[in-house]
Amino acid sequence: MNSEIKNLLQAEANAILNIPVSDNFARAIDLIYQSVHINKGKLVASGMGKAGQIALNIATTLCSTGTPAVFLHAAEAQHGDLGVIQQNDVLLLISNSGKTREILELVKLSRRMFPVIPFIVITGNTRSPLAEVTDIVIHTGYPAEICPLGLTPTTSTTTMTVIGDILVVLLMKKIGYSTQDYAKRHHGGYLGEKSRNL
Repeated sequence: MNSEIKNLLQAEANAILNIPVSDNFARAIDLIYQSVHINKGKLVASGMGKAGQIALNIATTLCSTGTPAVFLHAAEAQHGDLGVIQQNDVLLLISNSGKTREILELVKLSRRMFPVIPFIVITGNTRSPLAEVTDIVIHTGYPAEICPLGLTPTTSTTTMTVIGDILVVLLMKKIGYSTQDYAKRHHGGYLGEKSRNL
């Protein structure tokens, strides 16, 4: 059992190390910075299923580190929640296949409201319908899932999460986010107390 666990950990670690590093990371940071910190919009993150949960995590982590962001459920967007999107926003969409119907529809509906609204996508498929209609594509490397069936999002969601962490950290550095800034957004809890005492 221990040997199997080590092999699974190695597979996950290898997937992270094999995430393609490209200029698209820097382009995504510049676009988010321009849209949110210069034009006073926000980042709207979306995905379905497990990818949606990662989009939610990215949005909340960005909020706590100085970049206003919200999560938009792609299906609920078709029933009125699309109204959260404003002209200066930037959308971050997550789909491993790049074929998720609700996400493709979200692109279409958003551009019906704001024709030039920019999109960043995190995906395992750079030749997908989603990749073709977005501005910046960040590739996960499309790792094989460690799920024994090869179906359950496991390794793919690991790489998506790590890419989100990289975007968060790079944005913190770009805006010069300080311990004092952190403390202002974390009034309660252990992290709030820790940040006020640093």
